Amino acid sequence: MNKPYIIADMGVNFFDTAKVMNISPMEAAKIYIDKAAEVGIDCAKFQSYKAKTIVSRNSPAYWDLNKEPTKTQYELFLKHDCFEEKDYLELSRYAHAKGMDFTSTPFDYDSADYLETMIDFYKVSSSDLSNLPFIHHIGKKGRPVYISVGASYLSEVDEALRALKEVGCKDIVVLHCVLCYPTKPENANLRIIETLKRDFPNVRIGYSDHVAPDDTMMTLSTAYLLGAEVIEKHFTLDKTLLGNDHYHAGDPDDFRKAIANFKWIDTVLGSEEKIVLDCEQISRREARRSLVLTKEMKAGEVIKRKDIMAKRPGTGISPEYLDVVIGRKVVKELAEDTILTWDMI
Repeated sequence: MNKPYIIADMGVNFFDTAKVMNISPMEAAKIYIDKAAEVGIDCAKFQSYKAKTIVSRNSPAYWDLNKEPTKTQYELFLKHDCFEEKDYLELSRYAHAKGMDFTSTPFDYDSADYLETMIDFYKVSSSDLSNLPFIHHIGKKGRPVYISVGASYLSEVDEALRALKEVGCKDIVVLHCVLCYPTKPENANLRIIETLKRDFPNVRIGYSDHVAPDDTMMTLSTAYLLGAEVIEKHFTLDKTLLGNDHYHAGDPDDFRKAIANFKWIDTVLGSEEKIVLDCEQISRREARRSLVLTKEMKAGEVIKRKDIMAKRPGTGISPEYLDVVIGRKVVKELAEDTILTWDMI
């Protein structure tokens, strides 16, 4: 199977789960990793930031205040910035022990530096697409870089990729993304995946999703059909929890459905090579046509056009040889409705 590489963005959702379950954030984060591993997700992703370095104190909210009532970005980030380097190291080791890759999106230089030895690749947020000095800093580290490109023009994507390549970064994944929480289906613009594949053929293309899950996880399936090699989506254990990333996240069942869809898509897509499959051999023989006599014929009699027609099965002379057969003589007496073979003429 050639399913996409799947990233579960734990983000900071586990903090809300910790409160509900009355456990520590670390315990909740590990439960998230456990559940993701059980489903078959490839990578557990977190976020590394400090409120004082990511946002000014009066930055307004840009999310649905009915779902997440915190009115400033600073207040929201302040609620979730208690993890330190040692905590991410513990999560990295735990995810790797579960057979999963690990990464965390750095939002400052300090986190970019300490994450270097813990992660399998860097993930750059759409919000830092124009932060070229930061992109340079990350690109210099020689690690793969996955970069989301929400709320951007193609020219800005090109600038970011040039910045990475300038410092020697060779393994790059660009993730189509719509920076809107949640993204309405009509705004998903999944055809941008095709645009990115066409305009940036030397990097891999994927999709970072903020569309609320539907019953069939059709959004992710469509992204895969359009060529997304990497799929990233926020992960939660309870989509009904208040918080910025629960209401558009997928729970384990949603991811399980998506993975089943990817497997089904691969099954039905099959091969690009046009051949006769083993399962078609009998149908090919019995459902195709052969040249069949429309009357009884004597040995030596010349076959005229009105003496033959094409009928099933395809075990005799193919109709493609009609003009070759007309004018030939039959070599023995043949009954009406005889399927002609070459030894009869």
